[in-house]
Amino acid sequence: MSARPDAPVAKTTVLTLQHKKESGERISMLTAYDYPTARALDAAGLDALLVGDSLAMVVLGHESTLAVTMDEMLHHARAVARGAKRALLVADMPFLSYQAEIAEAVRNAGRFLKEAGMDAVKLEGGRDQADTIRAIVRAGIPVMGHLGLQPQSIRRLGGFRAQARTAEAASDLLGDALALEAAGCFAIVLESVPEKVAAAVTARLHVPTIGIGAGAGTDGQVLVSHDLLGLYEPTPRFARRYASLADEIVRAGQAFRRDVESGDFPGPGRSFAIPEEEWGAFLATLAGRS
Repeated sequence: MSARPDAPVAKTTVLTLQHKKESGERISMLTAYDYPTARALDAAGLDALLVGDSLAMVVLGHESTLAVTMDEMLHHARAVARGAKRALLVADMPFLSYQAEIAEAVRNAGRFLKEAGMDAVKLEGGRDQADTIRAIVRAGIPVMGHLGLQPQSIRRLGGFRAQARTAEAASDLLGDALALEAAGCFAIVLESVPEKVAAAVTARLHVPTIGIGAGAGTDGQVLVSHDLLGLYEPTPRFARRYASLADEIVRAGQAFRRDVESGDFPGPGRSFAIPEEEWGAFLATLAGRS
């Protein structure tokens, strides 16, 4: 890793993302769920790291994002905050942490900043969540919106399906995006929507859009790091695999097993010595116990 842990860094903020949109620079964001991954991705220069509720699936093995809890999200967010010093850190608010009551939503959002070292939170929903977003922003907590495919609503949506594929649905998406911007969101994720629709929405907004499965017309892109690194199957059609770490883990595990079975591991130089006089005293102790 090129950056020293104690090297001074310029912290990315919500204003950094806004300036990037205004200057036409692309925004890069990946998910992170633990200290070493966050540290590595931070050194890679990502603009933002998202502690996504996708950890329910790619880390904890659930079938959807619905099962992850506030305590689990906070646990992983704290680890990411310890590893990343430069990137803007955003945490997903998990299912039922903000939908029931606005006051509860504000408290839960605040916990991510106060207890977990996050810079912002992300929540799903359009006009139906505008009042909640407005209250969270009033409390001094930056909010990133999330429209299009909303994984926490897959039961209502009928699964992981592309959204805004009709003129009416596209118009609704635009209305939701404008409502989120008016409510105070500093950026909006657009997931699994047609490229032309995402580009049109992006052109109408003053705040940045970050796409995932939304084509090249957004202001930035986000991917689940496990898809990028080849650690989770199946890989979504919109993702690009940049590494095959699962294959490497299998290869390394097999090589270790073979070396253990053959006696080649641990081998010379991988153990600790005891001074001869101490070894002699220990042997004498053993002899006295026999």
